[in-house]
Amino acid sequence: MKIAIPTLKGAPAGLVRGAFAGAVTVALAGCAPSYYVDREGCPAPCPPESYVVLIPSPDGSVGKVLVTGGKGEQSLGKAGQAATTDGQTFAVDDKRIKEDFGAAMAALPRVPVRHVLYFSDGVKLDPASDAEISRIVAEAKDRPAVDLTIIGHTDTLQSAEFNDRLGLKRANRVAELLKERGLKADSITVESRGKRNPVVPTRDNVFEPKNRRVEISVR
Repeated sequence: MKIAIPTLKGAPAGLVRGAFAGAVTVALAGCAPSYYVDREGCPAPCPPESYVVLIPSPDGSVGKVLVTGGKGEQSLGKAGQAATTDGQTFAVDDKRIKEDFGAAMAALPRVPVRHVLYFSDGVKLDPASDAEISRIVAEAKDRPAVDLTIIGHTDTLQSAEFNDRLGLKRANRVAELLKERGLKADSITVESRGKRNPVVPTRDNVFEPKNRRVEISVR
């Protein structure tokens, strides 16, 4: 058995391992014919039948994984670091990783992408955010199935009830713009948080442009 573990930035090692191991575990019989590089950088005949290897997350960050076995506890903290199930460490090159885990990694769902759009007033996007709409549509077209969550937010001007309605109007307006510019989505969820989740905390009745926003998650 060979397990490739992509790491999530800031996630605990145990959570990373548990979150991905079931999805990317590949059972391979025997030992592959090519070589790996041992801890000292020397070529060795082939990787063991069972090992864990750390690979970067899509944003390039690398976390840590602890592997505990008969030879002790080993901490993997660099891309390409690997350990046998009994705790012996070694390094695996990109070629070996692709051979052992290419099919499993290709089957993983794509990582969600988050966008934040800002409003100049009411339900009118500022120019930079309006231009971002087309980029979101283009990015979504590369996904086999598209699931969007759109959440509207406000600053603390006006009452909570008013801002709940305004946040929903903003989220619905963004959904309309995405559809008008060609978005094809399997599911779109629209909701409002009003003034309850500000990026910049303020007292009531304060104008704050960074809080006038819509957050979009594309999955």
